[in-house]
Formats: sequence, C-alpha cells, structure tokens
Amino acid sequence: MMIRRLGESFSESFKRLMPDAFVFALLLTILVVLLALIYTPSGPLTVLEAWYTGFWDLLDFGMQMVLILVTGFAIALSPPIQKGVDHLSKWLSSPTKVYLGVMLFGALFTLVSWSWIVMTALLARQLAEKVEGIDYPYLVACVYLTFHGWVAGLSSSIPLLLNTPDNFLIKSGILSDTLSTGITLGSTLNLFFILFIFTLPPLLMVLLKPKDKTIPIDQLCILEEPEEKLSVETEALQLSGGKRTFSDYLNGNSWITGIVVLMGWVYIFQRFIREGFGLDLPIMIFIFLMTGMTLHKTPLRYVLAMKRASSNISGIVFQYPFYAGIMGIMLHTGLGDAIAVFLASHANLITYPFYAFLAGGIVNFAIPSAGGEFAVLAPGILKAVANLAHESGLDPEPLQARASMAIAYGESLTNLLQPFFFLTIVPVMCKGLYLQARDVLGHLIIPFILYFILEALMVTFFPL
Repeated sequence: MMIRRLGESFSESFKRLMPDAFVFALLLTILVVLLALIYTPSGPLTVLEAWYTGFWDLLDFGMQMVLILVTGFAIALSPPIQKGVDHLSKWLSSPTKVYLGVMLFGALFTLVSWSWIVMTALLARQLAEKVEGIDYPYLVACVYLTFHGWVAGLSSSIPLLLNTPDNFLIKSGILSDTLSTGITLGSTLNLFFILFIFTLPPLLMVLLKPKDKTIPIDQLCILEEPEEKLSVETEALQLSGGKRTFSDYLNGNSWITGIVVLMGWVYIFQRFIREGFGLDLPIMIFIFLMTGMTLHKTPLRYVLAMKRASSNISGIVFQYPFYAGIMGIMLHTGLGDAIAVFLASHANLITYPFYAFLAGGIVNFAIPSAGGEFAVLAPGILKAVANLAHESGLDPEPLQARASMAIAYGESLTNLLQPFFFLTIVPVMCKGLYLQARDVLGHLIIPFILYFILEALMVTFFPL
C-alpha cells in the first residue's frame, strides 16, 4: 500500500536527520537566541539574562514529571497489574489488536489527565513483551500519538485557565469575565475533536503499521541487571535472606504501609468530596503513590519497585531546564508576543482561528508548555480577536473561545514532532532498550500532516 510505503520512507529519513533530543534542545536554544536578537530590541546580555532566568522556571514541573513517571511505573511492577496485563494480552493477541487497543485506551486515559500517558506507556510495554510480531518503535509511536487528545479533556490547561476567576487576562482587561468551559471544552467543536481522536487515529495507525520489516522489543534489549529478571516479590525475599530480625520484620510487614495508605486515601476522597473531581499533577502523583504502596503491600517491595522505576529518568532531569531557558527567552524578550501580534495582524473574521492554530503550533517548539505558551500568545491574539468582533458588531466571547481552543489544538499537534514531551514516556518505553526519539517520531510524519490539514479546517469552519 502506497501510504504505508510513504510512512516507512518518512521514518527512515527521520532516523537519518533527527539528532538526539538533547542536541535538538541545544539547536533550538541557539535558534531562539538568534530570533530574539533579530526581531526584538533586546541586546545579547538581555537575551542571556532571559535565558538564565527561565532556566529554573520548570524545576517544579520537572520534579512533578519525574514523580508521575516513577510512581506510575512502580504501579505497573505490582503483582495485580502484571496479572491484569496477562489477562488483557489474551484478548489483544495480535499486533493489529495491540495497536488498536493501545490507541483506544490511550485516547481514553489522556482525556482524564494528560499525565495518564504514563498508564498507556505501561500497558503498551507490557503487551509488547507478551504478544509476538509487534514492531516496537511503531507501538511507541502509537502511544505518543494518543497524547494529542489531552487538549480536549479534563486536564486541558487553557480552557481551565479561561474559566478561572481573576485570571491574568481578566486582570489585564483583555477579557471582561471568565469564559465558561461550556463554550470551550463543551463546545460542538471540541466534542467533534473528541470523536475525531477516537476514530481516525486508530484506523490510520492500523493502515500505516509496518508489514514486512518489524522490530520486536527483544531485538532492542540492552543486557539487563540480574535483579531486573526477578519479580519485586522474589527480590525482596532474597534480600531478607530468610532471616527474621526485627529490621526484616519492619521491612516486610504490611501494617506500616497500611496505616500510611489509609491516611492517604482518606485525604484523597475527602478532597474530591470537598473540591470536586479536579485532577492536577500534585493530586495525580499522590494518587499514584498511594496506589503503588497499596498494591506492593510492604515497604521493601515498594522501595525496590521505585528503584527500578527511577533508573531511566536522566533525560527529564537535565533536559527540562534547557527547554525552560528557551521559554524564558520567549517570555522575557517579547519574542513570543511579537510572533502573536504579527500573525494576528494578518487575520480577519474567517482566518483568525487558523492563525491562532498556526501560532500555537509554531511557538510550541520553543515553549512546550500549554500554560506558558498561552501566557505569551493570548494577550496579542485575544485582543486582536476582540477588535475584530467589535468592528463587526459581534459578541467577542465566542470568537475568543474559538481562538483559544485553536491555540490549544495547535500546541498539542506539534508535540508530535517535538521531543520535549516524548521524554515523558522514555523512562517506561525505552528502559533497557536501544531506542531513541528519532527511531519513533518518523512514524508520526504522515499523521502530523493529516492532522494539520483536518484540524486547520476544523478550527476555521466547524461551528463552535
């Protein structure tokens, strides 16, 4: 099939051209510095100051990402989850069924919270080790593609910010009041987008799946540490050596863990009762932490699970600050705002959603954070949209809601080619394997092109 051959050609070209994710971050840093020097009045020292200032802006977020990954991975290493995946693999017993299943589960997970891509990655990794014939780099691409759907779900940061009282757009006078999630997340446009991510992507990835040359996971394995071949339970027993000292009793007893997890679950449930079912990174990490401790039962087993889960997080630890530095340049030199104003100045009542979509996609390469990017783009774009509405005698709120969702969709789309968020699945899916971003992201070129065309038409012409 021609589309499959084209996809394989793009994948091979991407492997030859795409450098390591860290090299990509360094090259992007240099490019953004040059753009700031050319298109803003900032001098070299001002740009460097902005870079350094921004360098530390993602420390909280980076630590949260580390914790969401390792706590999620530790859950997957527990006996109940292993048994559940064994059962699921009997139903998803062929490569095609695995690709479809991962895409559908992933779409559902990311609608709940974008951080649940970790759960999709865990499921896919386990299935790849149990079902024969799977092309593993392609399966990783399927997992990463499901991340695109988060922007339409419960954790979508831009609609949630717009519905927050006294947000920065209201304080600056750009918005007169909050924009209800009813005209953003609950809009006809967003509901159609949800339908889109549950239908086209799974079918597309089945059509594009490698047919002749597949790379199973066992061909990519690096020699594992001896304890990695043991279950967590078995390793815990070996460490105790059959002794029953007082310390062994404490390490292997479930009552200590039980008291702590009881405290944790009481807090979680009373929080949801008091504040509603709102999911953010801190509460998700806490839920993952309590779930992992519950499933592993004893302190020693959980310690061993977390040790294994933490062995492949170096990419996040040292690369996130460089992306934060890029974000600092965009924010503090005015480069991001200049891009937004330039694009908005060329828009009219028909084309403004497309320009907002384009701005979200372009700036995402430099600011791979929806909240940070929206802080840069929203003032210029939403002000221009309000002016268009007043000139035409229209209510500005629906137009601003459409522009905001267009920015969100564009931001999420270019994540497919931006290795920043790919680092979120690396600790799970690339652990112990010879596998890099360049081996995976090439499979997403055709989906990216099709998504771009369809979503550009959607945000421009589909009713809100």
